[in-house]
Formats: sequence, structure tokens, C-alpha cells
Amino acid sequence: MRRIVAGLFMSVDGVVDGTGGWQYPYFDEELGAAMAAGPRPDALLLGRRTYEGYVALRAENPDAAVLGLIDATDTYVVSSKMPAEAQQDSITVLGADPVDDVERIRRAGDGEVLVLGSPTLVRWLLGLGLLDQLRLFVLPVVVGTGLRLLDAAAGEGPHPLALASSRALRSGVLELRYTPTEH
Repeated sequence: MRRIVAGLFMSVDGVVDGTGGWQYPYFDEELGAAMAAGPRPDALLLGRRTYEGYVALRAENPDAAVLGLIDATDTYVVSSKMPAEAQQDSITVLGADPVDDVERIRRAGDGEVLVLGSPTLVRWLLGLGLLDQLRLFVLPVVVGTGLRLLDAAAGEGPHPLALASSRALRSGVLELRYTPTEH
């Protein structure tokens, strides 16, 4: 069965919304290598707003490296409505309750399904017990305002996590990997 792994950039104060580009000064060779480490995902799982962000990125910077990953990987968009300008290579998971669709995607192989960004989707997966690993790159910056990963919208809690690994990069970025545990 595939593992669902979420990967997000997060500020020290918990902001995961990339609005304003606060994360860009930390993109260096070491961070790029850390992001690329590990198995290549078999599939991508995105929320609608994150997917639409990648569509906009394609218009602004068609050579962005992340677009190559999206183009070369089966991409599923979890949404109750069709994303604007949906690309032919992505599949939208429709329905009032896409849990069965996500579980079907998990059973379709033995690799990894990567959730890029998509904080609302990550909270939903965590709340349903469908997230196998939460991989955070905590950047040494306080953003102040913006969407936070874990707030009241995370649903009924608590959701205990075990630290699977941690590493400090030279830039001060912390790479943290958590796995959900039983209560």
C-alpha cells in the first residue's frame, strides 16, 4: 500500500501560506537536495487552491522545477468542484466525501503519494487518519499573519505525532518528519 506523505514549508510561527514569498530566500542547494531526498513519489495529491497555484505558476514561470514533477507524476486534485483550468494530466477526486477515492489511490501501489502544500487537505487527511508522514521544513522566519497548518480546523484532536527524524540545515531551516501515533 502506498504511504501518504505531506510536505510543507512552515514559518516558526506556524504559517504555511506562501503568500508574499517569505520562503524564497531560504531556497538553496542544500534545501533542494533535502527536498529531493527519498523515493520519487508515485502520485501527487493536491488541494484545489494549491493546484490552481501551480496552474498560475505555469503561466508565470513555465520552467519552474516543480512543474516537471507535476507533469511527470499522476496528479490527483481533491476538490468538490473542478479546479479552474484543469490540466489533462490531473484527475479531480469529486464527491461530498472523497475518502474512498483517496483510499483507492493508496491501494494502487507500494510507493509514496506526496501531498505538496495543500494545508486544508493535510488537516483533513490527518483528521481521518490517512496521513502516514508529515514532513515540515521549518524556516527561520516569523511571518506574523497567514494560514497556519494546525488550527481549530484540524478537527477533533488531539492528533499525537512521533518525531521520526530531524535535521538542521546550514541556513537554519529545520527538516522535521513526524508520523501519527495511536492515542
